Amino acid sequence: MNTIKIMIDGLETEVVKGTTVLEAARDQGINIPSLCYLKGVNHSSSCRVCVVEVGPRLIASCTLIAEEGMKILTNTKKVRDARRTSVELLLSDHDRECLSCSRGGGCELQTVSNDLNIRKVTYTGEQSSREKDYTSPAILRDASKCILCGRCVGACGTVQTVGAIGFAKRGFDTVISTAFGRSLAESTCVNCGQCIMACPVGALTEHENISDVWNAIADPGKYVVVQTAPAVRVALGEEFGMPVGTRTTGKMVAALRRLGFDKVFDTNFGADLTIMEEGTELLSRLSSGQNLPLMTSCCPGWVKFMEHNFPDMLDNLSTCKSPHEMEGAVIKSYVAGKLGIDPQNIVVVSIMPCTAKKFEGAREELSHENMQDVDWVLTTRELAAMIKEAGIDFANLKDEAFDNPLGIGSGAGAIFGTTGGVAEAALRTVFELTSGKPLDTVEYTVVRGMSGIKENTIELPDGKQIRTAVVHGLGNARRLMEAMQRGEKSYDFMEVMACAGGCITGGGQPIVDAKTSEKIDIKAARAKAIYSEDEAQTIRKSHNNPFIKVLYEEFLGEPNGHLAHELLHTHYTVRSKY
Repeated sequence: MNTIKIMIDGLETEVVKGTTVLEAARDQGINIPSLCYLKGVNHSSSCRVCVVEVGPRLIASCTLIAEEGMKILTNTKKVRDARRTSVELLLSDHDRECLSCSRGGGCELQTVSNDLNIRKVTYTGEQSSREKDYTSPAILRDASKCILCGRCVGACGTVQTVGAIGFAKRGFDTVISTAFGRSLAESTCVNCGQCIMACPVGALTEHENISDVWNAIADPGKYVVVQTAPAVRVALGEEFGMPVGTRTTGKMVAALRRLGFDKVFDTNFGADLTIMEEGTELLSRLSSGQNLPLMTSCCPGWVKFMEHNFPDMLDNLSTCKSPHEMEGAVIKSYVAGKLGIDPQNIVVVSIMPCTAKKFEGAREELSHENMQDVDWVLTTRELAAMIKEAGIDFANLKDEAFDNPLGIGSGAGAIFGTTGGVAEAALRTVFELTSGKPLDTVEYTVVRGMSGIKENTIELPDGKQIRTAVVHGLGNARRLMEAMQRGEKSYDFMEVMACAGGCITGGGQPIVDAKTSEKIDIKAARAKAIYSEDEAQTIRKSHNNPFIKVLYEEFLGEPNGHLAHELLHTHYTVRSKY
């Protein structure tokens, strides 16, 4: 490994060749502030907040590569004054309604301002007029809070390759906008919310539905049922000061009951149901050889990405609805009958780690008898806000269990929350359905891990081979899809999740600031918790879930049967590429 020696504030240090000065300083415990820099997403040095002194010059440290013998000063008056000036100029054109901002207390601009001891806005004058776009059911844009750091552009364009937003105009009039100035709802945005996770301020947020859910709970004529996705329980605790990767399943259930929900169900049940339908669909397609590879349809960001970019391959998507949509359909049919409640009076609320689920919940295709399968979708952050608003001491709640009949989910359902989880859950069931014998081990580690694209060939007990690809992050998905179009790749089954790491880092999860994300491997910590949730279950295969068996015996009939297709399957829409 090639190393070089540099001097930082008079102290000699050895760093790997190619290391930036910002990285080198932080490795030495020196806190150089930054705003536009986000590791792996944006390295533009545009905000000038991270400047250091090298000889007579002030240079942005986030893009400055360390060189042998370089002498760097990070804490001179010249450096501090330059940093303060950059931040004060940002503040002069910023909507400073910090008390009512969704990022109040977690705003990186606010943190940097405090760290630089800025107590007033020195520069005053004309403020730019910027739009607020509230058209999307998933993501809101408030350009008056935008600091033009470009982190959202990097997340959307460079990482996800969606390119729904970018810089427009010049100089004082510069804005981040969609193509042709359209609304976000009219753009190619797939609602993944990775722009929200990248944004250091409150310029991008989810379309909040907290008041809608409070109103439903307060309505005596409504029976309000809530369900929670597997990734929520391994991240919710972070909103209450718990370490990253803390499992809070029992506390989450207890909190939901205290909020006033009539039933608290587990979306893991819907995940088990998805495996029954999707696994049967896979076996059918393998038998016929048609519409292969079968591509998972659990991720609405990926589905919309396909609708915009690869409409000629929509037949490859599984026709299965996503787990929470399946569960919503079952709640408003099977469960409504069991409870003797008119489904028109049932309100289904899904707690999801994902902003794209808000868009999905409003899709016309995901309804039955003029009722949406799911009425409202809240993110993990919104649930945390409701718990705080209700004055619930989350950390000290005693664990409670989900309600039946949709409160029992298998370990296979739990791992849906991380990349590779859907594939592994499907394989557990497909192997046993084809062999008729129990598996020696339920864990398929070949589909696990954080590699962007994982390819494997798995042999079934009947001798058939399944060529699989597990992909996370839409940039990786695009590269793989284009390789398939060129005839360079061929598969039988593909699992795709829009967000890096899968749902555990979805756009609705707790926001982790740039510095913390450098120190803690968020994906690894949450994934580890997901797998421990699986290991803690006595039932680890979807087809062994007793309530799934009862549902088919009493109501659905058989997987992929007539009623199952009517309630649990869907179709897709070709959308504009521009």
